[in-house]
This record gives sequence, C-alpha cells and structure tokens, in this order.
Amino acid sequence: MSLSVGNLPFSADQFSLESLFAPFGQVVSSRVMSDRATGRSRGFGFVVMESAHATSALSSLDGT
Repeated sequence: MSLSVGNLPFSADQFSLESLFAPFGQVVSSRVMSDRATGRSRGFGFVVMESAHATSALSSLDGT
C-alpha cells in the first residue's frame, strides 16, 4: 500500500522518512520529492508498506 505523506520539513530525506515509518513494519520503499533547482525537500513524499503495517502507521502517525 502506498501512503502519501505531507507537511514534511524541508530537511526531510528518504532515510528520515523511512526511519519514521520503520517501527510499524517493513518499509518497501520511501521517497521524498525534491525541488529540481534547489534539491531541497518539497514537503511531501511517499512510503510503500504492506497493507496491515501501513494502516497501523497511518492511524498512529496521522496528525504528527
């Protein structure tokens, strides 16, 4: 299941996003979208996890 993650800090990268979701289960992939000109985070990304783990992560991290 792919989760869209918004409101990320501009310092966020793929590894910090993966670390945030790792306690809920295996992260298949994570990606923070970045601005082409500056290389800085655009404030959103995507995480792919198994459905059961993704549901748990979503309910626990919603609003943080």
